[in-house]
Amino acid sequence: MDIDDLRRQARRFLPRFVFDFLEGGAGDETCLQENLAALRNIRLWPSVLRDTSGIDTSIEVFGERWRLPFAVAPTGFNGLFRPDGDILIARAAARAGVPFSLSTASNTRLEEVARQADGLRWLQLYVMGDRSIAEQIMRRGWDAGYRVLVLTVDVPVNGYRKRDIRNGFRLPFRPGLMTALDLARHPRWILQFAGRRFPNFANLSEHPDTAASAQVQAALLNRTMDRTLAWESLSWVRAHWKGPVVVKGVLHPDDAARAVAEGADGIVVSNHGGRQLKSAPATIEALPLVVERVDGAVPVFVDGGFRSGEDVAKALGRGAKAVFLGRPVLYGLAAAGEAGVERVFDWLREDLERTMILMGRRRIDELATGWRP
Repeated sequence: MDIDDLRRQARRFLPRFVFDFLEGGAGDETCLQENLAALRNIRLWPSVLRDTSGIDTSIEVFGERWRLPFAVAPTGFNGLFRPDGDILIARAAARAGVPFSLSTASNTRLEEVARQADGLRWLQLYVMGDRSIAEQIMRRGWDAGYRVLVLTVDVPVNGYRKRDIRNGFRLPFRPGLMTALDLARHPRWILQFAGRRFPNFANLSEHPDTAASAQVQAALLNRTMDRTLAWESLSWVRAHWKGPVVVKGVLHPDDAARAVAEGADGIVVSNHGGRQLKSAPATIEALPLVVERVDGAVPVFVDGGFRSGEDVAKALGRGAKAVFLGRPVLYGLAAAGEAGVERVFDWLREDLERTMILMGRRRIDELATGWRP
């Protein structure tokens, strides 16, 4: 029926430590809950007796046409939910006509994802202490046909994620007694990995036959990043990437202005799904402040807590160019693989179209007048 149904199916299918990795937030998860609550508290103001016989949900971003005003957010360890999870999501996104963002923490080589999935491909970048890793990922990504770089800037250190700490979720993976017992209660999840190795971070090494060291793998899982990365570092990124650069993880309007001044081509208003700073504001609250400060200089995107077409309409009405989806896509992936991801896109499209009709809006740009009288 909706995203919550897929979430319940995903919870039944996944072992606890995997579901907690997907679902958890920082600290007492205040920020994660605020993302959801703030969206629930926004009202849409419909207009009646409008001609809505033709609905157009498409948008144009960086010269490319999206069929729908949302995209797949970069999420790591997708291979933990289903084998080849990155490929399954990318295929579904291509059929839906929306971009797929491949994470630095992906479990499939970026070249293999590009080979198996056509469509709009974006590449997300974490910058670790050894910047040569980021450089080779950018080079390979461009050569493989990824055309937009998403630079994540809100992870100078990992958030305090209590669920992962309690579950002992780390690399190398060594399940304790309670986790082993939980795994025994999820045979379907275990069987899908028969004959396969535990997923690792496939893109940290430039060469497919050479795996990154255990220390580097663990550093990425723990988000041990280059804390010298600063605004001036955007020039270094520019030297290694030919296409648009989108800065992800901006909440403060001053940072948004600085991003534009430093040459960013786009901004993602994000609190990392509530996984970093537990007292950070909800993204839908920060969004209009960033939009106002940027004043149309670059497109502003948003993620965090979006679960329906009405939620998407609320963000578009507050100035977002598009919405990035994280957990809903993973619920679909865990619940039913590629078909589950397709169902997420189909349901959100249906709900968005229904919302636009009920609001008396035919095009996406008309939603900007739909969140207040």
